[in-house]
Amino acid sequence: MGPGRAQRAYLGTRKGLFQFDVDAAGAWQLALVQFAGDPVSMLLHDGRDGTVYAALNLGHFGAKLHRLDAGASAWQEVAVPAYPAKPEGSSDTVDWTLRQIWSLAAGGADQPGVLWAGTLPGGLFRSSDRSDSWQLVEALWNVPQRAQWFGGGYDVPGIHSICVDPRDSNTVLVGVSCGGVWQTADGGTSWALSATGMRADYMPPELDENEAVQDPHRIVRSAGTPDALWCQHHNGIWRSQDAGWHWQEVTTAPLSHFGFAVAVHPRDGDTAWFVPAQADVLRIPIDGALAVTRTRDGGKTFEVLRAGLPQQHCYDLIYRHGLALADDGRSLLMASTTGGAWYSGDEGEHWQTLSAHLPPVYAVCFATP
Repeated sequence: MGPGRAQRAYLGTRKGLFQFDVDAAGAWQLALVQFAGDPVSMLLHDGRDGTVYAALNLGHFGAKLHRLDAGASAWQEVAVPAYPAKPEGSSDTVDWTLRQIWSLAAGGADQPGVLWAGTLPGGLFRSSDRSDSWQLVEALWNVPQRAQWFGGGYDVPGIHSICVDPRDSNTVLVGVSCGGVWQTADGGTSWALSATGMRADYMPPELDENEAVQDPHRIVRSAGTPDALWCQHHNGIWRSQDAGWHWQEVTTAPLSHFGFAVAVHPRDGDTAWFVPAQADVLRIPIDGALAVTRTRDGGKTFEVLRAGLPQQHCYDLIYRHGLALADDGRSLLMASTTGGAWYSGDEGEHWQTLSAHLPPVYAVCFATP
């Protein structure tokens, strides 16, 4: 018997954190609005202890991080990652200042309290105390190839994907836009590029296979089959079957190979979902009709899923963290830059509208009430 149906969802938006719960009749309802008016850039539900984390991007007042302990009703402000001072005489053109928390991930089951945070301008941070303090992972920050990294959508590089290997908590893979894919097998002491097979069409032909300038929009790992990873790249869809060391392009996806979001089944690495968009600068649904594509056979074939999604005059774009799959492998949550939010309880076959008029949505996640 697998996990039960998802019962709670959080949506981080430009104007606050929106909590949706399933009511007694089994219907999704907006239950609570928190941090009203504040941009919520990233969310994490830590399944190890039930804690929820919300990262805020307050502009002039900087990035903030709040923690909601399991069973608590009040959020607690906690520490944010902090960069050291840039050494005098450094040739680094990047400002060593936290701009935004762009990704959050829980450490392994054997590492209670360990969290990872990916940031703009490209630094990875680790906490060993549930975000009461953070340490810059200097070994990744100091790789020589970081000098080649550049912004993908932002004017600085950023780490948007963090995948901890459930078999070994010291093995972590991260995705950088634009800086490729990096892995550590020793908890962050040393790092290696692992974007072999990816291609960057936006680079000159002699540099398009340079692993350090790839733009993986989002990378996800199947917890039950952790050698299986999927990547929605700026130039298409890639998958890996050897824990992210080598990548194979998937060219069979319908509608478009461009997009930002991807989700993978927690127990079946051959099953993944994508949200295609019109490349490159338009970034709207194909023909004004929102669709989700799904493969169940590792990318050999795809299905186009539209039931319940707007099919006329639709301009909703799904950001990197705007698509989430619950641990049950059936419940999907999706939300857009134009404030649309949809839920599917049957693996994307049918969708119901949660809201059509939220603020722009940056990140979504399921949580346990």
